[in-house]
Amino acid sequence: MCPKIQPRRRGLRIAVWLLVPILVVAAGLVGVVLWQNSYDMDEQRVSIRHGGHTLNGVLATPKDCRKRHGLIVYVHGDGPISATHDDGYKPMWEANAKAGYASLSWDKPGIAGAPGNWLDQSMDDRADETAAAIAWARARPDIDGDRIGLWGASQAGWVLPKVAAKTPVSFVIAVSPAINWLQQGRYNLLAELRADGASAARTKAEITKSNTTRRLLRRHATFEEYVTTMGGDADGMTAGRWNFISENYTADATQDLRALRGVPVMLTLAGHDINVDTADTERVYRKVLDTGGALTVKRYPDATHSLLKQSIEQSGLKTTLTALFSPRSLFADGFLDGQHQFLAELGRGTDATP
Repeated sequence: MCPKIQPRRRGLRIAVWLLVPILVVAAGLVGVVLWQNSYDMDEQRVSIRHGGHTLNGVLATPKDCRKRHGLIVYVHGDGPISATHDDGYKPMWEANAKAGYASLSWDKPGIAGAPGNWLDQSMDDRADETAAAIAWARARPDIDGDRIGLWGASQAGWVLPKVAAKTPVSFVIAVSPAINWLQQGRYNLLAELRADGASAARTKAEITKSNTTRRLLRRHATFEEYVTTMGGDADGMTAGRWNFISENYTADATQDLRALRGVPVMLTLAGHDINVDTADTERVYRKVLDTGGALTVKRYPDATHSLLKQSIEQSGLKTTLTALFSPRSLFADGFLDGQHQFLAELGRGTDATP
């Protein structure tokens, strides 16, 4: 036997034995990720026609063998959001399914290959889109048209009541909604400056810049005028975003909220929300809606604007790892259960066809 071959074989065996536990651990981790990101519901891609365009959506339904289900139609917040919100909606959809409700959501225009551009939309456009999706759902034999409600976050606060004014809805879940666009923007600016520990000089400069932007918006300035006024520094603003803000900056939900009187509404608010003045939101919701007794307010002290746990959202690494290995744990304690409970209480006394 050649003496040079035996050490090589021995080294190969050692390498294999070292590699085996690594592969076992890796396979185990992959298995955990797949298991944790599997949800107790059925999902199907759907197409909804609206205004000559197609909305590319996802319909998630319970696995309970019932012929018809109630439905929750999802209205996105700001930004380029896909139907599943990069799978972030799925823990909520699963909670809905456990309460006997299907969930419907779609890609924003221009996202994931969908036609159009979401930056071209007004809040009224978004409400028309949502009303069209509800009409589509009511025509389906597997959806109970008398049990269709809305779920909306953040910017959706300006859309939800507009939808209710166009078509009947059975309930609304409003998560971190704002009331007035300009007031919300100023609150967000000051909250972020405080969080950054900004100096008095920087704070004053940012407020001056914000006031200048507001003056430009009021006189319908173009994007080019905005850039020129800002000394050639767009500071991340794009022409599309400027046009979107110009179209929507006067949004105020106060009067529109009257369309929700008598409709069961769950207002969900976070304790660490630097985007929306939750105290102002709750005050207006109570003033407009509380007289009918159909308003439920849920507060989550450890949550951020997105209803994630603050301790998790503060770390990008922690957010990624939690999303992989325990996605339901991303949300503030009690958030998913709170939505499930709200839906379950709505369902009491209803006749769901088995």
